[in-house]
Amino acid sequence: MKKLAKFAFVGIVVALFAAAPVLAADEAAGGAAMGLDLAGLGAGLGAGLIAIGAGMGIGRLAAAAAEGISRQPSAAASITGAVNLPLFLLEGVAIIGLVVGLLIVFMR
Repeated sequence: MKKLAKFAFVGIVVALFAAAPVLAADEAAGGAAMGLDLAGLGAGLGAGLIAIGAGMGIGRLAAAAAEGISRQPSAAASITGAVNLPLFLLEGVAIIGLVVGLLIVFMR
């Protein structure tokens, strides 16, 4: 559990650093006095959390598939086929989430 907490903390810090250019650009353009842009901050945090969640999901899915194939090599084709659809759906959700985050930043 401590490893997950460290991973989540690092992800939030990375997301904040990803939102920093957006906040700086808004301040340079004459934004708020503190340079606080909640839409940019939320988009950065959301993109970071989506990337973390998708990475953890894909990792768990791949680990389970590898373990299943190592336990029963004769079922490798059916395990691989059963893993592909959820993998593509998970990746698609992550891409859609990142696109929504970018739209929030650029369509204000």
